[in-house]
Amino acid sequence: MSLLHVHDLYVEYETPAGPARAVNGVSLDLDRGEFLAIVGESGCGKSTLLFAIAQLLSYPARMTGGVVQFDGLDLTALKPEELRRHRWRDVSVVMQSAMNALNPTLSIGAQLADVCRAHTEWDDRQIADRSAEVLSMVSIDPAHLKSYPFQLSGGMRQRAMIAMALLLEPKLVIMDEPTSALDVVAQRSLMRQIHALRERLGFSVLFVTHDMSVVSHFSDRLAVMYAGEVVELGSTRAVFDDPQHPYSVGLMDAFPSLLGDLKPLTGIPGNPPSLVEPPPGCLFAPRCPNATDACRTTRPELLSDDSRSVRCHLVHPLEVP
Repeated sequence: MSLLHVHDLYVEYETPAGPARAVNGVSLDLDRGEFLAIVGESGCGKSTLLFAIAQLLSYPARMTGGVVQFDGLDLTALKPEELRRHRWRDVSVVMQSAMNALNPTLSIGAQLADVCRAHTEWDDRQIADRSAEVLSMVSIDPAHLKSYPFQLSGGMRQRAMIAMALLLEPKLVIMDEPTSALDVVAQRSLMRQIHALRERLGFSVLFVTHDMSVVSHFSDRLAVMYAGEVVELGSTRAVFDDPQHPYSVGLMDAFPSLLGDLKPLTGIPGNPPSLVEPPPGCLFAPRCPNATDACRTTRPELLSDDSRSVRCHLVHPLEVP
C-alpha cells in the first residue's frame, strides 16, 4: 500500500469574482522512500496542493472534495488535535522561506526544543542531544544551536528547517520550494544533502519547485501541474528525455542545457487561464501551438500508458463514435 494516497482532490479560493479552483481533481500516490517532485510555473496550484495534503489550508482557501490518506489514515476526517499528533512525528513540512518560517526571536536550539516538548516526553538532555544530532546531519555545527535565524546564511537557515523537519524521524517530508531563495551552488548542495538524508533515513519526499532542473537528478518521479491539474506524471528520466504534454515540452525548452548544441530559449507565450472562469476544453489550449478544435472544446482526461500519465488529446486522441 502507498504511504500517501491522494484521490480527486479539489481546493478553491474565495474571491470577489467567485470561487477560484486552484486544485482541480488531482490524484497521485507516493510510495515509501520515494521522491516525487511537482513542477510548474507560479500560480499553477503546487503549493496549494501541498498545503491541502498537510491539512494546513486557511481562509480564503478550502478543500471542496477528495481524499487524502496517509499510511491508511484519512487525514481529512481528523480533528485539529488529532492532526497535531501526526504533524512533525509522521508528516513534516519545510516551508518556502526559512526566514519567515523560523521564529526570529528564538534561537535555533529553542525552536527545536519546542518541537520536542510538544510531541515527546524527552528530558532536557535528550532534547539537547537530538538537536545537536540533527544539526550535524545537515552539516551545521551544533554550536549554532545558540544562534538566531538572522545570524545564519540563507542556505544554513534552510538546512536548519530541514533539521527541524527530521527531528522526530517522520515518514513523509513535504518541501515547498526550499531552494527558491538560494543561488545555484547552494541549491545543488542542499539537494545533495536531502538526497543523502533520504537514502540514510528512508523517508519519502514530496517536493514542489518551479525549476525542473533542480530535481532532474534527485527525484524518482515527476508530476507536471498546470492551472490546478496534473498534465503529465511519470518517471523523472522519462519525462526529461521524452516530454509528451506540450506544456512539459515548453518547460523543458525554457531553461538551458549544459550539453549539446547551443539553441535559443523559447518561452511559453500567453498567460495561464482564469481559475474563476476557465475556458472550455483543455486549459492549455489557448497557449498550445498544436491545439486542435477538439482541444478547444473537450476537456482531456489524465490517461495512463506504460507507466506514463498524460492529459492531452494529441497523445491520447478522442475516440470517434
